[in-house]
Amino acid sequence: MNFRREWKNYLTIMLGAAILAFGIYNVHRQAGITEGGVLGMTLLLDRWFGISPAVGELVMDIICYAVGYKVLGGAFARYSLVATCSFALSYGVYEMFPPLLPDLSAHPLVAAVLGAVFVGVGVGLAVRVGGACGGDDALAMVLAKKLRWPISRCYLSTDLAVLLLSLSYIPLGRIAYSLITVTISSFLIGKVQTVGKKEPAAAECDQPL
Repeated sequence: MNFRREWKNYLTIMLGAAILAFGIYNVHRQAGITEGGVLGMTLLLDRWFGISPAVGELVMDIICYAVGYKVLGGAFARYSLVATCSFALSYGVYEMFPPLLPDLSAHPLVAAVLGAVFVGVGVGLAVRVGGACGGDDALAMVLAKKLRWPISRCYLSTDLAVLLLSLSYIPLGRIAYSLITVTISSFLIGKVQTVGKKEPAAAECDQPL
């Protein structure tokens, strides 16, 4: 095991989780811009079946991580644990202070684009070294490996599926901004994951972690 490379990977994941948490707290939370994936599914389950998001997200994250561990291996589990803990710690620190960015609720398009940049870069850094910040990331990585798709397509497909279902209770105008966010963030995740690498994203997912 290359310990220097391992620590570099861990630091990269921690940085990515901190960037993601910063965007969620300072942009998404203030502007009310949502994502697809597991977060969107928890809201759907709450709306349709009255299942608490606290329970729904925990169960879905556990399932996605379990599948990710089985398909992607032990390194994935270690990296994802660090990413999840780093996100929680970073978010907790940010909550101790007022938001550093202005409230963009009156400018949802700007919020959607800016939020997508934080999500795309933050998640992209974690995925680049084989970790996941949440169940969404684990699911996308498994789909990329099994279907041999670029990971950006996997993110976009799962997010769009959830957002389309969300039209059952969320107005189209509000969903439109979420569509902008997931489209840009999916593209950026793929770019950050592959920049400087010779292998395409789909092939990358076939390498042992």
